[in-house]
Order: sequence, then structure tokens, then C-alpha cells
Amino acid sequence: MKFKSILLTSALALFLASCGAKKITATPLAITAPLTEKKADLTDAAEKRWSHLDLFKDTVPGMSVDRVYDLLKDRKSTKVIVAVVDSGVDIEHPELKDVVWTNTKEIAGNGIDDDKNGYIDDVHGWNFLGDIEHENLEYVRILKKGDDGSETYKRAKAEYDNEIQQAQAGKQQMDFILKADKAFQDKTGKQNYTADDLKKVTFDDAQLGQIKARFEQIFARTSREDFMKRIAGGVEHYDNQLKYNLNKEYDARKILGDNADDWNSKTYGNNNVIGPVKDGAKHGTHVAGIIAQARNNNVGGDGVATPVVEIMAVRAVPDGDEYDKDVALAIRYAVDNGAKVINGSFGKYYSPHSQWVYDALKYAGEKDVLVVFAAGNEGINLDADKSERYPNDDKNTLEEYTNNVLTIGALNEVYSDALVAPFSNFGKTKVDVFSPGMRIYATVPNNGYEFLQGTSMASPNAAGVAALVRAYYPKLSASEVKQIIMKSGVAITIDVKAGEEAVTLPFTDLSRSGKIVNAYNAIILADKVSRGEKL
Repeated sequence: MKFKSILLTSALALFLASCGAKKITATPLAITAPLTEKKADLTDAAEKRWSHLDLFKDTVPGMSVDRVYDLLKDRKSTKVIVAVVDSGVDIEHPELKDVVWTNTKEIAGNGIDDDKNGYIDDVHGWNFLGDIEHENLEYVRILKKGDDGSETYKRAKAEYDNEIQQAQAGKQQMDFILKADKAFQDKTGKQNYTADDLKKVTFDDAQLGQIKARFEQIFARTSREDFMKRIAGGVEHYDNQLKYNLNKEYDARKILGDNADDWNSKTYGNNNVIGPVKDGAKHGTHVAGIIAQARNNNVGGDGVATPVVEIMAVRAVPDGDEYDKDVALAIRYAVDNGAKVINGSFGKYYSPHSQWVYDALKYAGEKDVLVVFAAGNEGINLDADKSERYPNDDKNTLEEYTNNVLTIGALNEVYSDALVAPFSNFGKTKVDVFSPGMRIYATVPNNGYEFLQGTSMASPNAAGVAALVRAYYPKLSASEVKQIIMKSGVAITIDVKAGEEAVTLPFTDLSRSGKIVNAYNAIILADKVSRGEKL
């Protein structure tokens, strides 16, 4: 009887505490008149945190994060574990080390599975890739299994033939640029020559003459040093494509010693959540920083939900396509170890074991976990495209798969017809809502910071807002948080250019909600729902 009484008393205390919180009476932000299309002139510091600014005050389509912290001042919150399923997270970064989740049931370094969850010494998360850095793309793996006469194989073969040709051509172009750069250095006698230096020299080689003229144009706008840094990135991209991503002879899975088609083997990998090479965790570290890097320290950017979150690092996304098995197990690991929000900034267009992932999403829903996915960077209408993007919650649109998954498109930093980032996928039924994803400044490995862009950056911005809602209103379900974020967003009524082809469409037609994420509005609506108002 005493045990039962204690439980009733605790429940009553929680109820009374929630009722005692002061009601939020602020008015939600809404567009009631045409807004200027001119972006505010931002300082360098403001540019690094534009996603936290305000469309109404700053004329920048941010998420009103600064404004929401004024609203939340002196209110109580609970810590929320956010799992970052990604390429790894540099948990040693000075801006992240204080917000890293720690598994208190595990004794670090003793080589024993203390909490008996199947993973030894998983103190800060788990690395399902082990020492793998690079992987094939999924359609390459399909080709390696042989021609089974299926439409999937034919589509994979056609895509491979096209991509290998483009990669080889790109590699040749990069090699020629490097060769030309060396020739220009020799001719001018300078390592970092300028456009004026090039104008003083001539070449008998017609190709070098043509590229010299092109370089003169480029270097009128940027330095040779900055340009060659971008070229180095291109060289690395094409080298990795040809050596790993598109190489049918490359087999990374043998490094791990696991069969990706065998669901019965589940405890592979290791506890090094950074990964074998710290630079390989760049993507995941940036994503984690968007959610949880330190706020208001005048270093780097600011995290959306830093004061109320812990970051659980789950490494499952290599350079190349992730395996369905790794993704499904990563989601289940995060759920089983207390995550209430999972961010997945990854995706692909072939999924041989998609059912494993659907089942993991369903499992997350049953355990009241919200999963936030990036919509993808191909600049296409996902509703019109014949291929399917994975992971998704489109399992015949059954409610059991859709009530806890949020899919995010990316915004540009300018309120105009260029509001949607040109790379962002969109779709009235396949994308839920948009958030900032262009030029987002956040943490990268080795104590660094960079601007990166993609729906990969938009997703953690939205996940950060979800974490804020769950931290201050922990009784709201994952499904309610999803609906709150969609319904509380700012409705955009202008026409915008969308996708690679820059087709002009009403913004309202680009997602289910027709809105952009707004943290201020989300908290106001969450407060109302927590007090019994219907969504």
C-alpha cells in the first residue's frame, strides 16, 4: 500500500506543478500584411546565427529562437535526450562536450556490458559502422548482387552508368585544373597569383589559354587560395566516388565483419562515436552543434536547444549510402536508451530492407519518440518523382507510420521568391514543414566551425525546436509535438522558386503545412495544448 501511495503522490505533484505554471498569454506571430523582400543588413556575428532571428523584427526568415527564450525565462524544464544518427559526433569539441549524453548504467572502459543492452561500454552512444569510413552507394550494392531481371536492377544499372561517366569526367576536369594551376604558378613565379598576374603571361597551349581567361574572371571575385580550396573539395569528392562510392570491387562491410542482410546479428560495431577519423565526423558534429552548441558565448553559432538537451551520438551514416540495417538498429538503440527526439540528416533512393526501418519508426512511435528527417537535396518534387526517397513514413500512409515522423525542407536566409533553398526537395504530401538550411554556422571536428548547407542542416534546426517543446511540456506526446510544430509555423503566402528548375509555385504547395518552423509560436501552442486545448 505504501508503494502505491507514493506513486499517487508523485503523480499528483507533477499534475499540480504543471497546473501551477503561469499561462503563456503571448500572441502568436503571423503574417497579416505584405513583408519587405529586403533582407536586413546583418553583421558577421548575426549572419552566423540568422536561423535564430525573426522574420517580423529582423526581416530574416529565422525561427524566432531568441524571442522564445525571453518567453521561457524562469520556466522549469526537463532534460531531453536528442539522438544524432549520423556520421559520428566529435564529443570532444569544447562547445559540445558539456552536452553529451552519458549512459550512467555503463562503467566506462571495463569491457563489460554493464547495463546488458547488448553494447559494451556504450558510454556516449554507439558506432554501428565500426572502423568503416567509406561505403558504396546502395544502387552499386544492388548491382554487385547480380542481375535478377527486376525493374530495380535496371534502374540501378542506368543510374550507375550515368554517375560513373559523370564522376570520370569530373575527375578529368579537376586534374586539368590542378595541372593548369601548376603551370600558372610556374609561369608567374607566384604560388598565390592574381588575375593581374595572369594577364601578364601568355601560353601557346590553346587549352591553357582558355582556362587562363576563365581564371582571370574567377580571381577578379575571389582569391586563388580560396578557389583552390574549393577545387580540393571537388578532387576529394570525385576521388571518393571512384575509389569507394561507385567502385563495385570495394567491400567495406568486411571491415566490420557483419552481414548487412542478416537481421539476427545486431551487436556489431564499437563505442567510438567519433569514428576512426575525426574529420569523418564533420557532418554529424555540425548537426549536433545546430541543436546544442553553446549559446551566447560569442564563439561559433548558437544551439537551438542547448540548455535543455543532451546529445546521444549514434554513428550509422558513412561516406556513401547507409545500410537499412544500421539505420533501423540506430533508431532502436536511441529509443531504448532514452532519446525523445531523433535526428536523421541522411537519405537515399534505394532501400532493399525498408521494412526494417519502417518497423523501427513504428517502434519509436510506440515508445513516444519523435523522429525528424531531412527531405533531401536533389531539388525535386518528391510527390511527382517516380522514385521513393528513404527513410520515410509513407508506408501506405498508415497512421501508425506517420504520427511520429517529421520531414523537413530547407529555407534560404532571404524572404523573397528565393525563400526556398534551391537544393531542397519539396512536396505537398512528402514534406511536412520548412526550416533554415542555407549557410548554417556550427561546430565541426577539431574545435572548428563552418558554414554548411542542406536539408541536413534544416532538420536539426527543427529537431531543436521539438526538443524545446518536449523539455518544457514533457507530457505532450511525440504526435502532438509533430502537429504543434507544423500547425504553429508561420504561414507563407508568397510564390517562390522551387527545385533545380526554379519553378514558381505558391509556398503553401511545397509542404503539408505550407509553413516555416517558428519556435516562439510552437511554445505558445504547446502551452495551450498542455492546458487542454485541442490541436
